[in-house]
Amino acid sequence: MVVRTDSPQINQVRRTALELMLTEHPNACLTCHRREYCGPYDICLRNVAVTERCVVCPNNGHCELQNVARYIKLDDIRLPYKHKGLPIKTDDPLFIRDYNLCILCARCVRMCQEVRGVGAVDLAYRGFQSIVSTAFDRPLIDSGCKFCGACVEICPTGALLDKGAEGLTEAEREAFLVPCKHVCPLGIDVPRYVRFIAERKFVDALAVIAEKTPFPLICGTVCHHPCEIKCRRGEVNESIAIRTLKRFVAERAPTGGVRRIKLIPPSGKRVAIVGAGPAGLTAAYYLARLCGHSVTVFEELPEAGGMLRYGIPEYRLPKKALDSEISLLIDSGIEIRTNIKVHSLDELFTQGYDAVFLALGAHRGTKLGVEGENSPGVIDGVTFLRNVSLGKKVNVGAKVAVVGGGNVAMDGARTALRLGAKEVTIIYRRTIAEMPASPEEVEGAQEEGINMVFLANPVRINQQNSRLQVTCIRMELGEPDASGRRRPVPIRGSEFTMDFDVVIAAIGQVPDIPEQFSLETGRGNTLQVDVETLATNKQGVFAGGDVVTGPATVTEAMAAGKKAAISIDRFLGGGGNISETLAAPEEASPCLGMEENFGYKPRQQICSLEISERIKNFAQVELGFNEEEALYEAKRCLRCDLRLQIGKPKAAPVGEQLEEILASYAR
Repeated sequence: MVVRTDSPQINQVRRTALELMLTEHPNACLTCHRREYCGPYDICLRNVAVTERCVVCPNNGHCELQNVARYIKLDDIRLPYKHKGLPIKTDDPLFIRDYNLCILCARCVRMCQEVRGVGAVDLAYRGFQSIVSTAFDRPLIDSGCKFCGACVEICPTGALLDKGAEGLTEAEREAFLVPCKHVCPLGIDVPRYVRFIAERKFVDALAVIAEKTPFPLICGTVCHHPCEIKCRRGEVNESIAIRTLKRFVAERAPTGGVRRIKLIPPSGKRVAIVGAGPAGLTAAYYLARLCGHSVTVFEELPEAGGMLRYGIPEYRLPKKALDSEISLLIDSGIEIRTNIKVHSLDELFTQGYDAVFLALGAHRGTKLGVEGENSPGVIDGVTFLRNVSLGKKVNVGAKVAVVGGGNVAMDGARTALRLGAKEVTIIYRRTIAEMPASPEEVEGAQEEGINMVFLANPVRINQQNSRLQVTCIRMELGEPDASGRRRPVPIRGSEFTMDFDVVIAAIGQVPDIPEQFSLETGRGNTLQVDVETLATNKQGVFAGGDVVTGPATVTEAMAAGKKAAISIDRFLGGGGNISETLAAPEEASPCLGMEENFGYKPRQQICSLEISERIKNFAQVELGFNEEEALYEAKRCLRCDLRLQIGKPKAAPVGEQLEEILASYAR
């Protein structure tokens, strides 16, 4: 049989079919000799109406009709186009529906009904008035739509578009469509492990997380969860409780159950890591387990953990959880030496270490810069929290003031309450909207009865007998500063005074770097490093985490540890490969199924200790999810990543498969 796909008769049929389609689709630019040079806002020299121009279409350059027109060499359109004048639906979450660009190919209908199994859209108003719509043209959220975006992915003309995705490159578009994965500092495949939870594959879910971090439980407990802030489900109603789902699987399926031992022969190289915080411990794991180097971690404090142990109170991160994950590092052969302060880098190299990673953190509190700040009873936040964690006796008196609006301020205030303070007041120079602390920490402080005085800042502290008189000045917000927040400006003559027993200054921290290191430092006493490699100005010395960035988050410090491990391994002659595959590859089912009121399903609330109970001790406040709650929450996920599988080849082309079969037959 001879099949001809290119002949004058066949091309004429194609041309006629395309022209019929274009009677209801803007097409003036398809045959214009200037189409390659015109932009959306250029003046049309042919005086063609805006509604007829292709260049104003958001899908211009990606429209399949344009590709077809080029393929069949369409150079003239004989049938007139008539603008439909239909409404453009912009009030739905995530998507824009422009019926004027629809060619009724019904791809979206087949995808929604036959592939996804949702059935949210169909062809409506049969005949000349036919359009693709929901039943009775209801909003998508009322139609049973699961907002998976598959219909947008396969729309050939731009009749369906993602809100805010105009002009993005392919890489930018993927990050836009699956933001939870791309904003995670550690690069954890969030949609995949959430799907595994929904399928009750808890060990597989944990394996996905463990591929990117050695500390799933720590991340699931204290991560600042930027993934939730960017979660597209939040634009429908409420974001997915991603961090709590991570904690659920980390508590349910022990990390050791999924960890594979990568058989790496010893490299013969030795690495010294100074600081046993999240950055140092993460680097130690990858350098030892996945690169084969001998690693020794030096820690100045009595136990490993850094700010995880001495900066985050136990009611947020229990020591038992911290110890369980650190023990895995020790079991894998990493040596951790505590109660040792490193004063000389040269001495480490003299001892035979081939590279050094500085993960010193930022453990020195910032001064208030006001008169009387050195009075007895005034203490910085990180020192206060460290003393409590070390088990030292800390007297907070009856009334405590905490100055600042970050997580250290919240931790200090809530810790003082648990130590017996009767009244705790947070003084912050901006409003609650500008507080850098995590919203849940601010909410927790308010629930526990902590007072908050906004738009105020201390200007003087006087000691009167055993009391501290704190004089503050009222502030107003001016123009935005470098952080993007409005700058607080003092209001002249607005001073007022409050009495306290203890004042905790929690306005920031800086690294404490020994002068003997002779390393370049910058603003905030942070170490200067190469942005790509984290190398310092001294050969073989690398640095990362808070000592480079200033106070940041736990996951950002872990990400720095991973980056440092790659650079150090390359410096030592390795390939810098620290990737792990712990979850077996699998293809997700494309079917989502129908679910009534899916768009309205509220976020699963996280149970917490009763307020009357939590302020008596340091028991963990958040109780996490049980299995039923975790399954419910995981099934709220929009599965944003699933649409990216559309159109991707699943196997070799048929011709290649046939050639392989024939070759095997010949053998």
